[in-house]
Amino acid sequence: MAEPGKRSIVIVGGGIIGSTTAYFLTRHPKYNPALHSIHLIEATGIASGASGKAGGLIALWAYPSCLVPLSFKLHGELAREHNGVERWGYRGVHVGQIDLVGRHVSNQPKISANGDSKGDDIRGLHRPDVSSDGNVSLQKRSKESYANLRKAGMPDDLDWVAEECVQGYDSMGSPRDTAQVHPYQFTTSMAELAAEKGVKIILGSVDKIESSPSGEHTVKYTDKATNSQQSLSATDVIVTAGPWTKTVLPGTPIGALRAHSVTIRPTRPVSAYCLFTQLALPKNFKEGAKSRAMSVSPEVYARPNNEVYACGEGDHLAPLPKSTAEVQVDDSRCQDIVDYCASLSDELRDGEVLVRQACYLPQVETGAGPLVGLTKTKGVYLAAGHTCWGIQNGPGTGKLMSEFVFDGKALSANVSSLDPRKVLR
Repeated sequence: MAEPGKRSIVIVGGGIIGSTTAYFLTRHPKYNPALHSIHLIEATGIASGASGKAGGLIALWAYPSCLVPLSFKLHGELAREHNGVERWGYRGVHVGQIDLVGRHVSNQPKISANGDSKGDDIRGLHRPDVSSDGNVSLQKRSKESYANLRKAGMPDDLDWVAEECVQGYDSMGSPRDTAQVHPYQFTTSMAELAAEKGVKIILGSVDKIESSPSGEHTVKYTDKATNSQQSLSATDVIVTAGPWTKTVLPGTPIGALRAHSVTIRPTRPVSAYCLFTQLALPKNFKEGAKSRAMSVSPEVYARPNNEVYACGEGDHLAPLPKSTAEVQVDDSRCQDIVDYCASLSDELRDGEVLVRQACYLPQVETGAGPLVGLTKTKGVYLAAGHTCWGIQNGPGTGKLMSEFVFDGKALSANVSSLDPRKVLR
């Protein structure tokens, strides 16, 4: 018989939800490392999926409204407590919806090694300044340029979008209600801080969760290092497996959407703006490619480490693989994103592409999400389906899961609308 009050807690999935759940379990007032054990099982590596490849935007205007305020507040508290500014790039940002007309990629001026422009300069601006290390930066805009952009609603310090592309700008958020983190750094930091308080991280693929009528559970998994079958007994199992939730809890209505993204080092540090674009592309905008005029909506986020993150629209062209290690990256989709960035910004066009990547976002198939709370099996909990707002809602979800386990119910927010039992078969 288990010792009275003793808990053996197993978290399945080492993304942002699993890592913040582990963190907040170790910070709960009832957590006693001498009495409670916590294991986090992750198939490939902490933050190896969407949690390491997301944009990292945090916003009070995100969804769902029952979870967002708590999580946004916790992001600020975590950053203050653990030096998140330095550790995971936490900072306030401006966010805007910007309407643009893209330029033909083949017509972009090229900068040679000696700093000379080659090709037609279509910007209608002064030639760029070229520093001794080859970096390119624009000269200050003229008074006339500023006046024209202000008519379109453009902030003066958003100076890394080509002037002639801008059709209009609407603010969506400011540092008062919007921030960002580097998702990989934030997720791995949460896991590291949890491990410092006693959480044991296991690399392995969970094959099955077996539950007895008495409420005891056995988590069976394949150890990554030894490729051997192992098992853990548990009083509480928290499934945070993102798009792989169905493989752990069959019948769970969590699907997957593939998303591609790139990161670019611009030719100079750029101001802290995250842009939701509507980009009208001219016909045959890419050299050597015949295409009709079209409109695309890449998201482009400046980051504090002289890096810009950009993502495109999702797709269902490749089925969900067995693990994050087998995710297929379609280089043509990544190149499209690179070209979209080049068509709207000189700094991005002449910058260095650092990463081309893909991941799968978890989506609730039967309606809005995420699903957070108890399942129909006593002692088994679910926290999945966070879509593109997983980083934003990770801390709030993690804190609530710690309350479900140690208090039997959510105390910090009313998330009854996210109850998994409403949709589980």
